[in-house]
Amino acid sequence: MLTIRRVATVVSNYQEDGTSEKVIRGEAKGCGRNCLGRCCLPASRLPLYAFKKDGGLPVVETITCAEHPPMSFLLSMLLGQWEDRKDRGLFRYDVTTCETKIIPGKYGFIAQLNEGRLLKKRPTEFRVDQVLQPFDENKFNFTKVGQDEVLFAFEQSYDLHSRYFPSVPVTSVSSSPNVVAINVSPIEYGHVLLIPRILDHLPQRIDHESLLLALRLAEEVADPFFRVGYNSLGAFATINHLHFQAYYSAATFPAEKAPTEPIVITRTPGGLQERGITVSKLLGYPVRSLELEGGDSMQELCNVVVSSCICLQNNNIPFNLLISDCGKRVFLFPQCYAEKQAFGEVSPELLNTQVNPAVWEISGHMVLKRWVDYDNASEAYAWRLLVEVSLSEQRFQEVKDYILEALGVQEEMGLKYDEAISESPATETRYILHDCPVEQ
Repeated sequence: MLTIRRVATVVSNYQEDGTSEKVIRGEAKGCGRNCLGRCCLPASRLPLYAFKKDGGLPVVETITCAEHPPMSFLLSMLLGQWEDRKDRGLFRYDVTTCETKIIPGKYGFIAQLNEGRLLKKRPTEFRVDQVLQPFDENKFNFTKVGQDEVLFAFEQSYDLHSRYFPSVPVTSVSSSPNVVAINVSPIEYGHVLLIPRILDHLPQRIDHESLLLALRLAEEVADPFFRVGYNSLGAFATINHLHFQAYYSAATFPAEKAPTEPIVITRTPGGLQERGITVSKLLGYPVRSLELEGGDSMQELCNVVVSSCICLQNNNIPFNLLISDCGKRVFLFPQCYAEKQAFGEVSPELLNTQVNPAVWEISGHMVLKRWVDYDNASEAYAWRLLVEVSLSEQRFQEVKDYILEALGVQEEMGLKYDEAISESPATETRYILHDCPVEQ
């Protein structure tokens, strides 16, 4: 069994030792703590954002590439509720005062000094060689979170329109609602957790329903500066209760700017090409990774991404996921940093920074916990860290082949993408254009 020692990130005020019996302000229900467990949640009321069914009305009017979309109602409401919890003092520190800079260089890595994340608690053991682990109700999970940390429930509407209800009985929403809650140790403005079907006690593993929910959140927010991320076990998820993270950051991530090369794959009836889905490799980026985009619907893209994630899970390969461009692009980062750390293959210089390269760091947002690291942050440092995260070229090729096999296709070796397109004149060329490219 491979383990590493690290301090778990505190995402809830009810996570630390001695707080499980803390009484939450408000009318007592169930166990008297107003938690998110079965004892309290079914008897409670929550705000509800009901998102439109797939194929519903657009969230915003069509805009030109030069414009930034107007703020959607969902983003405005989410940030307003997040600010309310900030005013109530629910966060461990004020992330809006953290210094942030763009590191000079080709890639424009983002460095943030977040000393609030430098925890002095005793490290604990985390198993890093098993991506799929059973849910353990004796460990901290999100049903122990207080309702004061919840912003709203997030459920599908019954028609093609999105709606917001300030307060509804939870039982009228779902027997196990999806909830959006604050992360009390935020990395950025508006940092939240999306917890699917919270009462079902789902372990940290991707399935179709949960990923589609995360994609719909990104779509409904309708702002390219709002990203949704996921960390598997073994890739720096520390809570084995299914959750995604999301936040607002008004800068383009380096991974989003990296050039890509579409993978030429076998053409099959009803295959990826006919569905307008492109699988690409990132070029010249320190972490070998894939980008998936396109599709005739969000369901189509979701199916492909889920099949890829399930393949990685079943093959015990840790990974991180970034949902970008309002749900139109998904980056898949298989990684091995924790494994290298467990084998003693990571340099003490990198380990001393206490940077855990999860989805945000891999995407190019470096969260640094010490002033000396922030002051000396350079592109060379970011590159050294991320190179340690990446699979080797040989291993990445193997993993890519696993994914393509799971998708029912094979790579056409020795053929460039443009050549493959030109050899298929009967098939319409599909170029994936982004409505709102973000320029720094």
